[in-house]
Amino acid sequence: MPCRNFLQQVKNNEIDIVEHTHKVIDDCKKINKEYSYFNVISEELAIEQAQSIKKYINDNIKNNKKINKKLVGVAISVKDSICVKGIESSAGSRILKGHKPLFNAAVVQKVIDEGAIIIGKTSQDEFGFGGFSVNVGLGFKIPKNPFDEERSCGGSSGGAAGLAQKAPFPHIALGESTGGSIACPASFCGVFGLCPTYGRVSRYGLIDFGNSLDKIGPIGKSCNDVALLQEAISGYDENDSTSLNVKNEGYQSYLNKPIKGMKIGVIKEAFADGVEGEVEKSVYAGIHKLEKEGAKAEEISLELPIKYGISVYYMIATSEASTNLAKYCGMRYGASEKLEGSFNEYFTKVRSSNFGDEAKRRIILGTFARMSGFRDAYYIKAMKVRTLMIQEYKKAFKKYDALASPTVPIISPKFSEIERLTPLQNYMMDVMLVGPNICGLPHLNVPVGYEKNLPVGMLLIADHLQEAKLLQLGSAIEGK
Repeated sequence: MPCRNFLQQVKNNEIDIVEHTHKVIDDCKKINKEYSYFNVISEELAIEQAQSIKKYINDNIKNNKKINKKLVGVAISVKDSICVKGIESSAGSRILKGHKPLFNAAVVQKVIDEGAIIIGKTSQDEFGFGGFSVNVGLGFKIPKNPFDEERSCGGSSGGAAGLAQKAPFPHIALGESTGGSIACPASFCGVFGLCPTYGRVSRYGLIDFGNSLDKIGPIGKSCNDVALLQEAISGYDENDSTSLNVKNEGYQSYLNKPIKGMKIGVIKEAFADGVEGEVEKSVYAGIHKLEKEGAKAEEISLELPIKYGISVYYMIATSEASTNLAKYCGMRYGASEKLEGSFNEYFTKVRSSNFGDEAKRRIILGTFARMSGFRDAYYIKAMKVRTLMIQEYKKAFKKYDALASPTVPIISPKFSEIERLTPLQNYMMDVMLVGPNICGLPHLNVPVGYEKNLPVGMLLIADHLQEAKLLQLGSAIEGK
C-alpha cells in the first residue's frame, strides 16, 4: 500500500497502529534473516512510538481536532550512520560497536515530530566507504539484492534501498550520500532515491564521512514517498553551520505536473565505453518517455565532471574522512583496548583491530593527500577543479532544467564479480554520481526498466535547490 493511502486510513482511524507496528517488526525480522538489511531492529522504540501515536489519534478524534502530522504511523528506517537516541548507531563499523547516542539526529527528530515510527538502523559500507555494501565493518553482514541474493544492492545505503524495495508495508528509508550512496543503491534495487542540495537537510547527528560532501535524503518505492519524506526533513537548523536558511517547499504539489517545454540535457560522455548496452537502452527509453510527455531532450557535452570527477572526489573525500576518523584512537571515542605501550603502539592496535580494509585504505590515502608536502599538489588542486566543475554545471543549467545520464554504468553485479574488481575499478562505478555530489547538486534516481530481471536507473540532476523539478520529472516517468 502506498504511504499516501496508508496515511489516509490511519487518519481515519481505520488501522490500529499498534497492531500494525507489531506486524511491521515481524516482517522486518523475517526479511532481515534472509537479506541482512538491518544492523539493529528497534522493536521497543517502535512499539512505544506506536502507542504514543495511537493515543494522539484517539485524543484528536475525540476532540474533533485535525490530524496534521505528515508521517503519522509511517515506518521509517534510518541508515546506521544517522544517530537515533538510545539505539546503537555504529556507521557499520566495529570501532563504534555499542555506541548509543544521547540525542536524535535533526532529521530523526523531525520525522518523529511528524508521527513517524523508527523501525531500525539499516546496514551500510563501513562509514559509507563503498559502492556495493560489501565493505561492511568487521562482524557485520552484507545486505543482498532484493531481486537476486547473489548480487549487490549497491552502496553505501544498501540496506536502506533493499528494504525500500522489499518491505511489504508502507515504508520510507532515510539514506545518506557522500559520492553516490543514495542514487547507486536506489538504482540497483529499483526504487527512487533523492539526494538533495548540500545544506538543504541538516547534517546534525550524522556520523561524518566527508563534511563538505555528506547529504541525507529519502529512498522510497514511489516519487510520492520520496517527496513526502523530503518535505518532512528539509529546513534550516542552527545546529548545522552548513544548513541553508531557505524556504521549505511542498514537494508533493509538483508531482504529476505537466513537464511540457522543460529541457533535458543528455550527457554525451556518460554513454561512453563501459556503459552496458542494456543500461543505455533503458535510460534512453526513460528519456523518450519524458519527450512523449512534452519535454525536449538534446545531447550536451559535460566533459569535466565525467573526466576528473573520480580523481577529485577521492582526493577530497578521503582527506576529509582521514581527518574525521582520527578521533577514533581508543582514548575518548569508539573502541578501546588495555592501555599499554606507547601512544603510537596503542593507537595502531585499536585502529588495526577495529577498522576494515577499505576504511584503512581511505584513511591512508587521505592522510597522504593532506600531508604538508603533498597538500598543494593533491587536496588544494582537487578543490580548484571542484570549482571549475561547479561552473560547468552552472553553465549547463542556464539552458537546461535537468541533466540525464545512467545512474550507474552496469546492472547489479554478483558478489563473485565484485571480488575480482581492483579498488580502482570499484571506485569507477561512481563515475556518473561523483560530479553532482562534489558540486552539492540535487539528483534523483528514477527506475526506468528491467534488464535480465534486474532494475536499471536513470539519473536526473538539477541546479541547486531545484529538487521540485526532479520530482516533477520523476513522476512523469513513473506515471500516475
